[in-house]
Amino acid sequence: MTARRGRRLDFEHGLVELTHGGGGRATTQLIEELFLPAFHNDLLATRNDQAVMHMPACEMAMSTDCFVVSPLFFPGGDIGAMAVHGTVNDVAMSGAMPLYISAAFILEEGLPLHDLRRIVLSMAEAAQDAGVRIVTGDTKVVERGKGDGVFINTTGIGIRMPGVAPSVEKAQPGDAVIVSGTLGDHGIAILSQREGIGFETDVISDCASLHRMVASLIETCPHVRAMRDPTRGGLAATLNEIAEASGVGMILNESALPFDPQVEAACELLGLDPLHMANEGKLVAIVPFDAAEDVLEALHADPLGRRAALIGRVVEDPRHFVQIQGDFGGTRVLDWLAGEQLPRIC
Repeated sequence: MTARRGRRLDFEHGLVELTHGGGGRATTQLIEELFLPAFHNDLLATRNDQAVMHMPACEMAMSTDCFVVSPLFFPGGDIGAMAVHGTVNDVAMSGAMPLYISAAFILEEGLPLHDLRRIVLSMAEAAQDAGVRIVTGDTKVVERGKGDGVFINTTGIGIRMPGVAPSVEKAQPGDAVIVSGTLGDHGIAILSQREGIGFETDVISDCASLHRMVASLIETCPHVRAMRDPTRGGLAATLNEIAEASGVGMILNESALPFDPQVEAACELLGLDPLHMANEGKLVAIVPFDAAEDVLEALHADPLGRRAALIGRVVEDPRHFVQIQGDFGGTRVLDWLAGEQLPRIC
């Protein structure tokens, strides 16, 4: 009897079992009844251990990432959608249009099958909305207590737009520093769900795929110096990384930094700095200053960039400091985070 002729998986009450990762009938059944229908496309349907893709002569971009967020479901998203959005964004930050994703799942024995189905369907919806295809993958199961429900590893591949080559070492003194929206939303959404903290209104994660907004930015400013999505470590880590790689400093205008009032209030209450909080649907762009106004106009035209702001400038600084200038003229250094402000965030 093949897996197709056996009892179907019970997605309402069933649990992940070790046999689902053993490579036998149970593994095949999980693939046939969940992953193949959810991610269906011609490349995946070949059911090989790899996908063969025809790529025209071009520059390719490739990124890989692991997603270990806790909890698996949070306001505004879940680990499945975040895995797609995060992979799409990492490829897009190179100036490439994402096309293909691989997805490998490490499942913990005892994970409810209805949770797994919810994650997979969310992933499929995010991929469809982003216009990318999940073309190959893998599934392993670890013993109960050896995981945390599900971990997801992805690899994304895309084609870089002609004549575009943003990179972290290209920032130059005089350049503008732009963010595409409010900061810290994802980190506070995770914290509120994890700790059961209630706010007057829900703080929603900003999980989103940014590649279409990036395409508009590049059309407006083909010579964008650098782009990054400020995930772990937040804006602080991202700007310090760019400053270090480019051998420059940065001065930010404190009053220009965009925050949702709920996020700002929550961080103040909890003693957290939103500039160190993770984001999953924002980008940082370093552009020539004379292009900043046009870039902001392009970002504002996209629903994901309505709160985009010019927050500072790149300066000469042999120390490579990122500094924040307050409303009354004083400055403070925005340094790397020494430890982990909030672990298991993405």
